[in-house]
Amino acid sequence: MTDETYGEERARHLEALLRALAGRIQEMDRAGRLLAEPGELLRLIGDVRSELFSYEVRATFDTPEVAEHRRIVAESQSSETIEWQRTEWRPDEDEPETR
Repeated sequence: MTDETYGEERARHLEALLRALAGRIQEMDRAGRLLAEPGELLRLIGDVRSELFSYEVRATFDTPEVAEHRRIVAESQSSETIEWQRTEWRPDEDEPETR
């Protein structure tokens, strides 16, 4: 796993954190203690919030390779309407001398 991208293993970990938070809230609710442990809920929510932020930033990050591919595709799509201009130059002609 790199700092720039969000891998499958880390995504599964985030899903587990979300399920654990949901499960803990349901447990507390069933026991009638939903508001009895605000510190615990804040800690769990903070952990999930931090990981969700990383997911949002890194899951949408383009690696340099992906960014280059996007640039090439965009460039080719925008240049489809450009027509080549004819020149008078011929390959058998000598280059003009510069002095």
